[in-house]
Amino acid sequence: MRLLHILADSVVDGPGLRTVIFFAGCPHHCAGCHNPDSWAVEGGEDYSLQHVVEQIRQIGSHRVTISGGEPFLQQEALYELINALTGYDIYLFTGYRLEQLLDDALARRILSRVDGLIDGRYIKTLHDYSLSIRGSTNQRILNKKQLQSFFG
Repeated sequence: MRLLHILADSVVDGPGLRTVIFFAGCPHHCAGCHNPDSWAVEGGEDYSLQHVVEQIRQIGSHRVTISGGEPFLQQEALYELINALTGYDIYLFTGYRLEQLLDDALARRILSRVDGLIDGRYIKTLHDYSLSIRGSTNQRILNKKQLQSFFG
């Protein structure tokens, strides 16, 4: 998988102290994005699944946030990573709306395994400094129970 980096001990990318995995590549190119270095699909470095899992285990937190870039650009690698992290509390950021992903079988399997989803593009004109985790008011934070309600 192509990643920008793995960050230990974040307190702003989900509840609690978290390890954050930043996927490379993003098609959304949101104006005002806090991480435009993540847009290039050839950015970052190739990581093996084993290396990523080992690094997460060495960090020691069982809370993981997957961000980017757009993680769904590397959907198969994302699925393998989430499967390898069974038992971890996983939050996932995506610029897509949940409804855009529901028709894709692999995306549904990914979404069924996460504990929290922050969806929607960042919209600069809707930025609100009082928000936690998300950047703009159009983005949603959906917990596992809320996600399950979309699967019917």
